[in-house]
Amino acid sequence: MGVFDELKARGMIAQTTNEQQVRDLLNNHKTVFYIGFDPTADSLHVGHFVQIMVMAHMQRAGHVPIALFGGGTGMVGDPSGKSDMRKMLTKEKIDHNIRCFQKQMSRLIDFSEGKAIMVNNADWLLDLNYIAFIREIGVHFSVNKMLAAECYKQRLARGGLTFFELNYMLMQSYDFYVLNQKYGCQLELGGDDQWSNIIGGVELIRRIAAKEAEQTGKPIPKTAESFGMTFMLLTTSEGKKMGKTEAGAVWLDPEKTSPYAFYQYWRNIADADVERCLKILTFLPLEEIDTLAKLQGSEINRAKEVLAFEVTKLIHGQEEAQKAQDAAKALFEAGKSAQDMPSTTLTQSDFTDGQITVVDLLLKTKLAPSKSEARRLILQGGVMVEDQKITEPGACVTAAQFEEKGFVVIKKGKKAFHKICL
Repeated sequence: MGVFDELKARGMIAQTTNEQQVRDLLNNHKTVFYIGFDPTADSLHVGHFVQIMVMAHMQRAGHVPIALFGGGTGMVGDPSGKSDMRKMLTKEKIDHNIRCFQKQMSRLIDFSEGKAIMVNNADWLLDLNYIAFIREIGVHFSVNKMLAAECYKQRLARGGLTFFELNYMLMQSYDFYVLNQKYGCQLELGGDDQWSNIIGGVELIRRIAAKEAEQTGKPIPKTAESFGMTFMLLTTSEGKKMGKTEAGAVWLDPEKTSPYAFYQYWRNIADADVERCLKILTFLPLEEIDTLAKLQGSEINRAKEVLAFEVTKLIHGQEEAQKAQDAAKALFEAGKSAQDMPSTTLTQSDFTDGQITVVDLLLKTKLAPSKSEARRLILQGGVMVEDQKITEPGACVTAAQFEEKGFVVIKKGKKAFHKICL
């Protein structure tokens, strides 16, 4: 099975500019392709994971991925799917975020010589002459057509669109043109919300090539034949974006989302989402996934454990995945150690008169994102400390309670456990 058909069978492909040509390109020819990542945070998150998996599948099939980091576009921000303008970041913050992205991505993509390429569009965007850019690039874009694109239409309907953001499509399209000229890149990939921006790049390459052919009398080069393909966004069976919890986004950085919490996120997804996540987020053979998908009733938990382990292994490595799995099992099997349970260490300065509130413990362990949410959880009966249900928002844990074991265990809901050490 060619890689295009593999991706299709896994339900990853949403749209292509020309399915027959793209299938031939990917199944029968070595192809240079790219995916862009705007460094809006210091860690990739679950939403990026699909993109990285597509890159990995393509690389395994012999194609050459370009990971483009938006050192330039990140200073503007993509309006796609946003009701408000993104926060403007400093160049220093963007550069830091890019370094974080590169480190995380290298776990799944081989960036050794000739295998893959990293580029930063700041290298060509930040020094552009605006007048020259508008004359050479802007002339190929119709404002009417741009405003009809879904990414801009939504912003206009929800609260307006700045000229600042209107430039984003031009810059992303120009990225594709630059990579096409420099590396022979013929294919841009992205989430389905990037379709309009990708089409902009495909058309820009075609129009510039046609103009140059007309001026020089030379034939249009083969590499000017460019394509776009988008993949499905990671959503639940109900159409909601995956990767969000009460505490916020599910990050790939272990400092922001622990391997245990990461494992538990996938272990606890809805039954209806298991098969799709196995297909999109693991390299397990489709035959094995089909077998797991047929499990019914409580047996579906086996499929969830496989999913959680495989995804955690890809992001955090075999050892951390095993630790997370053992810790999860330890919570439900008597007599096992919970030493690998996610933990937080307190100091005496965290205590006032020898005690600390349960609300503060929920914040320090990141089991709740705010004090108000922590109080709500307590009032709803969703918090336990050492198997004792906490019902009062003002409840406290004393330093003396740590003396016997050196730690106490706090539990949120049925499956979120955390060890607090002193």
